[in-house]
Amino acid sequence: MDPASRCPCLSGNPYGECCGPLHDGAAAPTAERLMRSRFSAFALGLPEYLLRTWHPTTRPATLELDPDQRWTRLDVTATRSGGPFDSRGTVAFRAWWRTDTERGTLEETSEFVREHGRWSYVDGTVT
Repeated sequence: MDPASRCPCLSGNPYGECCGPLHDGAAAPTAERLMRSRFSAFALGLPEYLLRTWHPTTRPATLELDPDQRWTRLDVTATRSGGPFDSRGTVAFRAWWRTDTERGTLEETSEFVREHGRWSYVDGTVT
């Protein structure tokens, strides 16, 4: 993706200043930033990033993304903890997706943990 393009997470920042560096290996400073970068990874089709940022205790062995599903919008609806000095955090969000024949939303409250200075996705509850 062009680093000057608008980031898929809809933060308002260019991809090269938002999720791009995280996809290239930089550590997310907060749980929300990790969640946004994971949404962008779904939107861009980056399963290796999703696996790399998934906590090893809950991470699947493989991850296959649906190439027909396009993730188009993200709204963060709530955060709890998950700051640069926290070890746990929660991010609630609504994400919009579409295929050629369907449209829908995913609403989830995701749990994150920070270990050794890096945030990981642990699991989520779909609401």
